[in-house]
Amino acid sequence: VSSHSHTSLWGSTVTHSPGGLSRTGHTVVAVCLGFILVAGILSNFLTLLIFAKFRSLWTPINLILLNISLSDILVCVFGTPFSFAASLHGSWLIGEYGCKWYGFANSLFGIVSLVSLSLLSYERYTTVLHSSQVDVSDFRKAWLFVGGSWFYSLFWTLPPLLGWSSYGPEGPGTTCSVQWHLRSPSSISYVLCLFIFCLMLPLLLMLYSYGRILMAVRRVGKINLLAAQRREHHISLMVFSMVSCYMLCWMPYGIVALMATFGGSGLVTPITSVIPSILAKFSTVVNPVIYVFFNKQFYRCVLAFMKCKEEPEIVQREEHRTPGTQLSEYFRVHRQASLSSPQVQIPSGPRNTVLCSRHIVFVHYTP
Repeated sequence: VSSHSHTSLWGSTVTHSPGGLSRTGHTVVAVCLGFILVAGILSNFLTLLIFAKFRSLWTPINLILLNISLSDILVCVFGTPFSFAASLHGSWLIGEYGCKWYGFANSLFGIVSLVSLSLLSYERYTTVLHSSQVDVSDFRKAWLFVGGSWFYSLFWTLPPLLGWSSYGPEGPGTTCSVQWHLRSPSSISYVLCLFIFCLMLPLLLMLYSYGRILMAVRRVGKINLLAAQRREHHISLMVFSMVSCYMLCWMPYGIVALMATFGGSGLVTPITSVIPSILAKFSTVVNPVIYVFFNKQFYRCVLAFMKCKEEPEIVQREEHRTPGTQLSEYFRVHRQASLSSPQVQIPSGPRNTVLCSRHIVFVHYTP
């Protein structure tokens, strides 16, 4: 993001320009991008490898997780290396058309990831609150979500290539994105649509879905069972982590883009635009950690993979139950359930089932 015109020629080395970065600044950015590049590729490649090896992880909800890892690793392969090399050199290296490709590819894969995160939250919400309609062998809706995320992203990222706004240099000239600083009606309208439909709308869907999940968990927790209370705290922490990481990685970038579009000239300098850009790329490292490696079922598969073992026993038992994610549990709650009934029984076995009087509150947790 930049409100300055880029007067330097493509490929010229920038040692220190007014409002730009010094050689040390470019080096610091390169180090950050290098870490994101290596960590993002390794973590997402490991995710894809684990999914390919263990069939117990092949569930509809995990297909959306797989789509997130795929889009993130594509960013690391087709985007981050160019900005990393440009930061090492001090300027953009692959010309105007390379800049347009970089801006388009990063926007495309980034929006796929954002939309998939929101669709994942919605799928978890339907899994938790509408358990009677869940069919873990039906992949049609999951494939619809995956295909829809790519189509939706293409719908919003192709227009700059066709004349509605444009892709070009941003920040200190070592990355490329939508030309936020342009003040034409076409550019302003595009930036507004991008902010509303590709950032705020997915965020609102996440807040709604995870909010409803928390409400359901707290209703079950009113039974005053210690296990239910621990689960409530655990899920609350997970929801907080997911939403806060989403906002930390993407909100600064969206806010700076709006400031560059509607603020005064020079309000957003190349230096101040670097941090939001790096945070957005850092999402490729955060997503596997938050959404995959905190998943205990997946973690067991990672351990089995590292020890060259077949599928863990506990995973085999869960293969035909529910999607293997930490929030992949479901509730079948009778609307007239008497949550205050003292007749509570916790049967032993792999499932946590709570019986309240004659009404059933069914709680299934994937540990």
